[in-house]
Amino acid sequence: MDAVAAGEWDEVSVECGGQVAARWPFVRKKIAGRVALLQPKLTPYLGPWLRPSHAKLPTKLAEEKELMGKLLDLLPKCDLFRQCFAPEVTNWLPFYWSGFSQTTRYTYRLDGLDDPSRIWAGLRENIRREIRKARKIVTVRDDLSIDCIAGVWEKTFRRQGKRLPVTKDLLHRIDWACQKQERRKLLVAEDGRGNIHAAANIVWDANCAYYLMAGSDPELRNSGAASLVLWEAIQFAATVSRQFDFEGSMIEPIERFFRSFGGAPTPYFSLSKLSRPVAFLAALYHAGCALSARRPAI
Repeated sequence: MDAVAAGEWDEVSVECGGQVAARWPFVRKKIAGRVALLQPKLTPYLGPWLRPSHAKLPTKLAEEKELMGKLLDLLPKCDLFRQCFAPEVTNWLPFYWSGFSQTTRYTYRLDGLDDPSRIWAGLRENIRREIRKARKIVTVRDDLSIDCIAGVWEKTFRRQGKRLPVTKDLLHRIDWACQKQERRKLLVAEDGRGNIHAAANIVWDANCAYYLMAGSDPELRNSGAASLVLWEAIQFAATVSRQFDFEGSMIEPIERFFRSFGGAPTPYFSLSKLSRPVAFLAALYHAGCALSARRPAI
């Protein structure tokens, strides 16, 4: 959190028996004079953490309800709350009872990373062809800097008519923090002339490896390097973690690409809440938009 939201984040926590039983970090920002509790950029999941329980299911659910209720009581007052919870958080009922709204989003995840032949067989044939093709054109390196990743990532956004969503300073802070913990891998597909075709940044913990950021040069996309880099990322993930998370997949063309690697669609919750004044203003805005849409053109 210090890397992705230096000086902007805080948390609430609950202790039981002298140990932390639940934590909930958040980023506090001021937007148009209103207090917003959000999650940092390049942090796809946040939400509450609860100490693992080995109790029977009814007891476990009761414990979750109590802990989440205490976290909600401690949460600072705000005008806007918005966070995406990790897929492991499957019970959002306490938040529903507290007036939160929820949208189900999807990522893709691969399990069974210790069986590469099974994963290879699960790839669509066109992806396997691209990987074979790319191996004849590029070499995947892991000794280049985050700036190489950022350069290709920026080209990807430019092709879509968008700006890079984060600063280079933030990328360097995240990279330094992950490198310090030995929890990141930079993969770059480069041809014999030194042209970078595709690149990716992988971060992980013991449970899951995450495809944090990736991109490809729009002028070199036909080499198949993007498929090769992702395949190399999955193979590397098998050496450090149990799962591979493709990070997202709500954008249809990206979803189609990720789906081709055989992962399972995995739901996660995006929760939000507006204060009464902000909800009232939002309702007025949407009502005005609807009225304008119905008004006949002159």
